[in-house]
Amino acid sequence: MRQDLYMRLQRYSAWCGFILMAGFIVAYAVGNLLTPMDPTMTPDEVVTFLKDNQTGILTCVAIMVLTVPFEYPFVVVTSLQLKRIEGGWGLLSMTQVLTGVVAPIGFFFPLAILSAAAYRPEVHSADVLSAMTDTFNLMLVGNACIFVLQVWSIGYGAFIDRRDKPVFPRWFGWLNLVLGVFLIPGAFVFITKTGPFAWNGLLANVIPTLVYFVWKIATPIVLLRAIKHEEAELAEGKGRSEAQLATS
Repeated sequence: MRQDLYMRLQRYSAWCGFILMAGFIVAYAVGNLLTPMDPTMTPDEVVTFLKDNQTGILTCVAIMVLTVPFEYPFVVVTSLQLKRIEGGWGLLSMTQVLTGVVAPIGFFFPLAILSAAAYRPEVHSADVLSAMTDTFNLMLVGNACIFVLQVWSIGYGAFIDRRDKPVFPRWFGWLNLVLGVFLIPGAFVFITKTGPFAWNGLLANVIPTLVYFVWKIATPIVLLRAIKHEEAELAEGKGRSEAQLATS
């Protein structure tokens, strides 16, 4: 592949992060899901919520179906930049890409369950619909801790990079470390219905969501900077090779 095309594809992949961010916000706003449902809602209250927001929820899922595939090039370009730090495919870059591949499933599968509940709420009992919305919320928030290793691998890569112009700045390493820590409380949503560890709680949902949004904005910016530096390094290496050929 031509070098200019390769770098262009990397830049497109980094921009996918912004597309994902915009898509998530629009989708969840349309579905009235930016504010999590209350775990203590009665089955009848759940049915009312689904009926009142039926069109919005189904539209939300449609938007997510169109948006989520952009996660794949975004994950791959992140690992390609980690690969530069490791000098080839290594533990960090492979961990990041493998855990990142699961990320779209972590978003779409819970939403697919919620859409099934909202699709025909009039034909299901309140208990069934309540169980389906429980599954949606438990999967969406509880499974987030799976991605701790993904962000920590990126953060560790930033810490061990000793080049003059590091691929990832050190502050970005700390951001990934902090995000990983804040994803851990999601594991406790399965054993509590109220308080900071509930699926709508401060520690399990609110803070991790805010930090994730910061990360989702910062990562494409950092990637675009890293790609620019890689392009300059390749151009410098090519220039050196041409100079050596000219003098030989």
